[in-house]
Amino acid sequence: MLVRLINQAEEAIISLLLVCMTLLVFADVVMRFGFHVGLMWSEELTLLMSAWFVLFGVSYGLKVGAHIGVDALVRLFSPLGQRILTVIAALLSLLYCGLFIYGGWIYLAKMKMIGIELEDLPIPTWIAHSILIIGFMLLSLRLLQLLWRVISGQATGFARHNEAEESMKLAEQLKQEDVAK
Repeated sequence: MLVRLINQAEEAIISLLLVCMTLLVFADVVMRFGFHVGLMWSEELTLLMSAWFVLFGVSYGLKVGAHIGVDALVRLFSPLGQRILTVIAALLSLLYCGLFIYGGWIYLAKMKMIGIELEDLPIPTWIAHSILIIGFMLLSLRLLQLLWRVISGQATGFARHNEAEESMKLAEQLKQEDVAK
């Protein structure tokens, strides 16, 4: 139930960020070139939304298998070997996430203590940069879900986007279309 709520919130936030970034950049371009007046704060807000979009997107990409992986070496192993390598990779990734969460916590605590705001927006830096912890916690959740699927035998590895296989299928379709002409 909680995971489903997190999934829906993650997708909604990603969509909202993409729409808001697009509208903000469009409005700024129209203001700048149409009326010779820019929005001073739009660049900083767009950059901030981009960071949030990327860090939410990393977690989402892992969930849906959208990341491109180089698995030529991993595929040489048996399914059990692939599962072992996936567990090792996931544990190392969790360690990396843990380091980022810890470092992010220290950074955000210092920013809150100092009380610095963003340059162009009246938002405390620690709130704007809290995506460091949120994003890596979401990524940790996805890695824990992957570990569970691998340990329980539901998966042998990371879900990957197989770009090479898709390219081969497209090439084959193009050949068939050329032959049909």
